[in-house]
Amino acid sequence: MVALAQINTTVGDLPGNARQVAQAARAAYAQGARLVVAPELALTGYPPEDLLLRPAFLQACEAQLDALAAELAEYEGLHVVVGHPVAWHQAEDVRSKSRSLPACFNAASVLAGGRVVGTYAKRELPNYQVFDERRYFASGRDAGLGPLVVEVQGRRIGVLICEDAWFEEPARLACEAGAELLCVINASPFHLDKQDEREQRMAERARACGRPLLYAHLVGGQDEVVFDGASFAMDAHGQVQARAASFEAETLLLTLGSDGEVSGPVTPVPELEQQAWSALVVGVRDYLGKNGFPGAIIGLSGGIDSALVLAIAVDALGADRVRCVMMPSRYTADISWIDARDMAERLGVRYDEIAIAPMFDAFREALAPQFAGLPEDATEENIQARVRGTLLMALSNKTGDIVLTTGNKSEMATGYCTLYGDMAGGFAVIKDVAKTLVYRLAEWKNRQPAARADGTVGPVIPERIITRPPSAELRPDQTDQDSLPPYEVLDAILARYMEGDQSIEEIVAAGFARADVEKVTRLIKINEYKRRQAPVGIRITHRAFGRDWRYPITSKFRA
Repeated sequence: MVALAQINTTVGDLPGNARQVAQAARAAYAQGARLVVAPELALTGYPPEDLLLRPAFLQACEAQLDALAAELAEYEGLHVVVGHPVAWHQAEDVRSKSRSLPACFNAASVLAGGRVVGTYAKRELPNYQVFDERRYFASGRDAGLGPLVVEVQGRRIGVLICEDAWFEEPARLACEAGAELLCVINASPFHLDKQDEREQRMAERARACGRPLLYAHLVGGQDEVVFDGASFAMDAHGQVQARAASFEAETLLLTLGSDGEVSGPVTPVPELEQQAWSALVVGVRDYLGKNGFPGAIIGLSGGIDSALVLAIAVDALGADRVRCVMMPSRYTADISWIDARDMAERLGVRYDEIAIAPMFDAFREALAPQFAGLPEDATEENIQARVRGTLLMALSNKTGDIVLTTGNKSEMATGYCTLYGDMAGGFAVIKDVAKTLVYRLAEWKNRQPAARADGTVGPVIPERIITRPPSAELRPDQTDQDSLPPYEVLDAILARYMEGDQSIEEIVAAGFARADVEKVTRLIKINEYKRRQAPVGIRITHRAFGRDWRYPITSKFRA
């Protein structure tokens, strides 16, 4: 029997991460497992980033790995595969190699009998999207290190690390070294439909090698990335024979037959909206939990974006840890505060109202001599947003709760947001959720049976919040489409230009009006300076405005 330990690690918590590996190994051993597989860099959490450049960190990892091996020594016959960084001085075979390579390897070690019985160095180092592994790691190939195959209960296991299994060579070398089963440890950041993509690629690898394949994956949130779990096992024909739950810590127990077949429970892959919802909930829960924030504060406007963030936050944290504040101005429609209050009551969260008109008037009065003779414009609109941001941050400072911002990807792209106003806060929950997906998620959430604070079961987002035209309510009768194309058009252009790297001419050729394309792409370019100052937010697409979007602020390129 084999166990895939799908654990939720925290970067830098070496004792805590090792404890999770040990607990999963002991529990699986008690149920008959003699091979337990933990994820990529399970010891450090993923990604450890520039911690890997600190010698003290690598030394602590080495000591923690030895301690973990010693802790598991009493379990006769138990083999544990665990991911960790390994420094140059630990790799006996490469002491004479070029020191121009990075200082460590992304490694997987097999622990048995109280010691490390074998170590493998990752060969394929991803350096795209959110990955930056060549900054930190040397490739096992470049260092002249070969495959790792270990025998467990008469079965020869070939160990690979994540990206290795997306290429032909590492698996082929493991099979040539005698591997009868491929064991892949992973920390693969989530984006929508990533699970299908993974399974398709791993099926290709299993069929090409003619070997069963185990895929042990990380789960949980780490800053802007989320790991979705869904560890799996497939047979030599590339058919999934077992799958763990998505977005939940779990130890998946597998049976290996004498004929080489693998079997276990198969959890279905969630539908797209559920994937997105779960990723956002896990991202919020782990960001607050791992950083020690006691709760969250949300500026609730009566609009769909803040309503969606509130619903996600309550699912992630519970109603008792979420507080919302309605801050009406003279332009706030009555239905906005009515719907905001209604939703807060449905969810049972603390709800406060702070009118901003007196503060807005005080700003206008103070600035009147400076603005004399000038027409009103976006300046006055932004003052209102900045008053609200100041109030929310004051409450955050006083309570220790973090402000969750409510801007979506469409707004981040086009700059339809205010620096130090609605962008003020500590974590941007829907920063990578386009406006059209915001609506889909709100509608999906309302279709799920939900217990409300009054004991009834029903939708948690008032229907009018979803159906009314979106508006920032910063001037009379304002709607988003006064300034932006319809969101169906905007989001489609955004997907092609920002996520798909299509040119303006390609998008126009696809049938979009040139005026819309040029307007949206221009807004994307000129608002880079705003995005650089936005809070970190959860990534759910294959390209987000974060670590996988690195465009210059100053640039004259316009294609």
